[in-house]
Amino acid sequence: MATGFPAATGDVLTSGMFNGLTSFTVGTAQTADYTPVLNDQYQALILMNKSTAANFTIPTNASVAYPVGTVLTVLNQATNAVTIKAVTSGTTTILSAGSTAAQPTLAQYKSAACIKTATDTWYIVGAIA
Repeated sequence: MATGFPAATGDVLTSGMFNGLTSFTVGTAQTADYTPVLNDQYQALILMNKSTAANFTIPTNASVAYPVGTVLTVLNQATNAVTIKAVTSGTTTILSAGSTAAQPTLAQYKSAACIKTATDTWYIVGAIA
């Protein structure tokens, strides 16, 4: 999670917190299918590096209540594709310009931003197929 987030009313923004807003926090690469958690929002870069095809699965709002406007950024480091999809496809809507709108994929070294625009609606933009 980026330094300085989340903040609460009355918090003092230090220079270290402010400077942290311009860069990603890079976590440990995920070597299995992954469902993001609340701490993956803001400026966290989620690395995927599974040795076989992987799933990056966006949870329902009832499971993880990301605020509207949240962006989850994912980068595929592995040679196998990462599929971005919903945990519950009937509840969470994934929209993209990829060849399969409901489940876009990322090839090796490609990244995408998953942007929440409504309670259970996410747009996927970036280097997707």
